[in-house]
Amino acid sequence: MKSKLFVLLIVFFYLAGCQNNFDYKVLKLAHGLDQKHPVHKAMLFMAEKIKEKSKGKLRIKIYPNQQLGTERECIELLQIGSLAMTKVSASALESFSPDFKVFSMPYLFKNNDHRFHVLEGQIGIDLLHELKSSLLLGLCYYDAGSRSFYTTNRMVHTPNDLKGMKIRVMQSATAVEMVNSLGGSATPIAAGELYSALQQGVVDGAENNFPTFSASHHYEICKYFSVDEHTSIPDVLVISVKVWEGLSANEKKWLSESVKESVVFQKKLWEEASDSALRKVKKAGVEIYYPDKGLFVKKVKQMYDKLEDGSKIRQLVKKIQEMN
Repeated sequence: MKSKLFVLLIVFFYLAGCQNNFDYKVLKLAHGLDQKHPVHKAMLFMAEKIKEKSKGKLRIKIYPNQQLGTERECIELLQIGSLAMTKVSASALESFSPDFKVFSMPYLFKNNDHRFHVLEGQIGIDLLHELKSSLLLGLCYYDAGSRSFYTTNRMVHTPNDLKGMKIRVMQSATAVEMVNSLGGSATPIAAGELYSALQQGVVDGAENNFPTFSASHHYEICKYFSVDEHTSIPDVLVISVKVWEGLSANEKKWLSESVKESVVFQKKLWEEASDSALRKVKKAGVEIYYPDKGLFVKKVKQMYDKLEDGSKIRQLVKKIQEMN
């Protein structure tokens, strides 16, 4: 614990010492993705747009690959204002704003159009603003596709095939409940430790999208990919409220416009990356299977039945499901 605190303090003083040594303002953005990931490329695009719009007065410096910490650590750095921005999975925000749990509910969206309509509409916007109570402000959602199961020893044709399987999930109570509801044994493991966990048999599989499956090289170990598409959890670009309130009106305008443009750009990148990743893993010998999703939907219905009447989550689910 002491060593972790020491590292965070070093990062704090490093960031604080580098913020205003130039004639332009630098916002530091840290995340855990590699530099080939479409979300990272979209954020580079955003940084270029901000520099262009501000004529160099406002810039973003990006630190990928967990250079400044895990998702949780980066969020905590945002809260104290020593880091400006980060990109995290919406599931990582559940402990900061419980309503983000809704995005981890399985088979919530009817299709991609439905999902984007929710994220970019009032429901999605309200959730981004709810983070203010935790000294955070959500700027936008990035497409992270849909998550499916991939395994080392056998294909998941139906939920019954998950019985006896240890499946890695994110640090999310909802993700744990989902895998357990389907019959598997949910095992939370940090993303950086997953490759060795799969290699050593600590877990029998995991769940994610094609670009991440490819970029993480998990296809080298897991030769079975079942496209059940149980969840579609977006990535969220977050800024420190302290940093946001310190920006001028013009700076906020430049940033907001650039973020919106990066969202459009990222959707195209994601589609291209998904197609490319699918071809790559197939070539590497991964077997792809498209199961009957209805069998999975029936198994997770209990998660919806357990939602408390009148709770915010149940209300959100109802609004989303009723949306055309």
